[in-house]
Amino acid sequence: MAKVLLINGSPKPQGCTYTALNEMVNIFNKEGIETEIVHIGNKDIRGCIACSRCRQDGKCVFDDIVNVVAEKFKDADGLVIGSPVYYASPNGTLISFLDRLFYSTPFSKHMKVGACIVNCRRGGNTSSYDVLNKYFTISGMPVASSTYWNMTHGFTPEDVQKDIEGLQTMRNLARNMAFMIKAFKDAKEKYGLPEIENSEYTSFPDGK
Repeated sequence: MAKVLLINGSPKPQGCTYTALNEMVNIFNKEGIETEIVHIGNKDIRGCIACSRCRQDGKCVFDDIVNVVAEKFKDADGLVIGSPVYYASPNGTLISFLDRLFYSTPFSKHMKVGACIVNCRRGGNTSSYDVLNKYFTISGMPVASSTYWNMTHGFTPEDVQKDIEGLQTMRNLARNMAFMIKAFKDAKEKYGLPEIENSEYTSFPDGK
């Protein structure tokens, strides 16, 4: 069975971000896709220090929830990142978590389907949305889209429940993501994964 891992980056375990993520979970369940929500937004997570020990050990040198989630991410077919918006950007704890998760994990993320969702009271959603999508696009992960940008609005979970267009966007996102996961699984069996070139790096040896 296909599986989607959902990351709740909000400090509140059942707040606005969870409400949006749970709307997706309901659709994934109907589509026959296993789900797991991991709440990391209230954890003490330090940022990456660029020590590169993960290149030797195959995991982050700081042995916390990042390494726990890494094992779940390895086995997942899709990843959803959910964040509240603070000062027009994602939760800082979530950013520290994602920097270490994506940098320290040695397994290929190629063709795992990614999606992010953001919630704010009023503004800052689009800039936060842009930041989170970049984790996918540097990792060869196709990004699922919906019928609007993947965002909800509300100051409380009750507010989010009133954002009928936002919740509709979450449902359509989950349907699109489920379709992509199933289609990629089928294509992988028929054609294999695309070839990846990663031996070339930009350099300017002559200083020009």
